[in-house]
Amino acid sequence: MQASFMERSNSVGRGKRGLDSSSADEGQPDRKRPALASVIVEALKVDSLQKLCSSLEPVLRRVVSEEVERALAKLGPFKLPGRSSPKRIEGPDGRNLQLQFRTRLSLPLFTGGKVEGERGAAIHIVLIDANMGCVVTSGPESSARLDVVVLEGDFNNEDDDNWTQEEFDSHLVKEREGKRPLLTGELQVTLKDGVGTLGELTFTDNSSWIRSRKFRLGLKLASGCCEGVRIREAKTDAFTVKDHRGELYKKHYPPALTDEVWRLEKIGKDGSFHKRLNKSGISTVEDFLRLVVRDQQRLRNILGSGMSNKMWDVLVEHAKTCVLSGKLYVYYPEDARNVGVVFNNIYEFTGLIADGQYLSADSLSESQKGYVDTLVRKAYDNWMHVIEYDGKSLLNQNQDKSTDASLTEFPCGPHDYSNPIENQLPMQNLQTQVATEQPYTDSGQGGGGTISFV
Repeated sequence: MQASFMERSNSVGRGKRGLDSSSADEGQPDRKRPALASVIVEALKVDSLQKLCSSLEPVLRRVVSEEVERALAKLGPFKLPGRSSPKRIEGPDGRNLQLQFRTRLSLPLFTGGKVEGERGAAIHIVLIDANMGCVVTSGPESSARLDVVVLEGDFNNEDDDNWTQEEFDSHLVKEREGKRPLLTGELQVTLKDGVGTLGELTFTDNSSWIRSRKFRLGLKLASGCCEGVRIREAKTDAFTVKDHRGELYKKHYPPALTDEVWRLEKIGKDGSFHKRLNKSGISTVEDFLRLVVRDQQRLRNILGSGMSNKMWDVLVEHAKTCVLSGKLYVYYPEDARNVGVVFNNIYEFTGLIADGQYLSADSLSESQKGYVDTLVRKAYDNWMHVIEYDGKSLLNQNQDKSTDASLTEFPCGPHDYSNPIENQLPMQNLQTQVATEQPYTDSGQGGGGTISFV
């Protein structure tokens, strides 16, 4: 009886709770079920993420493996059990053969322009045995045929020279679809005694479309050449190839005397400085340098306040790299016809001629420098009386005059002819100077200032 009573009590309780629960549910709105489309989108997202992870996994494994091997290689002979040694480029005979560029490229490069070495030099390459530190001059490898290729600019940025042939080939750059071959010209070179020279090469496209926006030139063994021998490929530093239209505005390094003045640093083509210089009759680099020598302050005034001191230093420094010709100018003062004041082709004082002897500017004594300063100012004021010479003709003329002459006296002041010449130099010094082209060196100031000698 007691059990029956408990069962009835539980039954009543369950019924009451069920009634209460039903009442509570009736007071709440139905929960919104997710739409079928959103469920499908979420499922696709999860599936895509899984596929992405699956595709990245082998790549990440390879990168991690290579980094671990590289770290182990730096530790020396120690290696973990079961792990292969880092890749080496030594051949079975123990040699470490490597191709190398021995000439730096002249930059910047432009499409359609010739690829050259610095200052127009030929681009030389060599095959070396890195273990021995010498050029390989014998054997079949010393006369190998090589392919000239283009590489991505970011290849081997870490300067680890232990790359594999596969890694090198994976960074080769080909022309864009629908374009001409990226590099044209002589795309093969043959070594002779381990040394070679690149032929004419031209880029047909700029490098702006590459991820790094730069190229490298590379060299590799031609197909079928020296099979079974590992020769590490060569690469240049990364460089930019610009569209040829930019060449119309590029600066020259070094500038030529006949270059238009805007070829100098800080002088923009058709810019305000360019226009001011042209208006003052300064159209070439030679014109610019002549005024630097004779009257720097006038030149600064022409350029105006927009030319800061820092810009001026860069401008003049670039102009001073110009190579001078052998042209000379000589001024013979009326009161000292046996003495000639010698200037180079940018009107810079270089020395004196007297009775077939040449005295360079840096050999003058202090007392002589004072008198020479007067002669130089007089020459600038009477430049119409200066005689222009070709260096060789001046040399021959003065050698004829100096057959039996010796320079024994030289005026050390405007009216002092008594002191003997000091530091006599033979005429051969003049021959050395005019026969060798030299970059401009700022050895003096013009415009009546004190002449400095170096």
